[in-house]
Amino acid sequence: MFNNVGTLDRIVRLLFAASLLYAGLNLYAGTSLGLGLDVAAALLTFSGLFGFCGVYRLLGISTRKSPN
Repeated sequence: MFNNVGTLDRIVRLLFAASLLYAGLNLYAGTSLGLGLDVAAALLTFSGLFGFCGVYRLLGISTRKSPN
């Protein structure tokens, strides 16, 4: 798979996913907003772990440094 997410971007995504997951499971538990936050956290987690972002791919963006 084509990796297009850089290291700093991956760290930020994982930290943001953790905060969304906390909010979804604790602050808004049992609501539609909580479920939406949990789904967003899951997408950010997978994107951060695998280094691939579909939106970046569609827009032709890459935050990953190319090897020289």
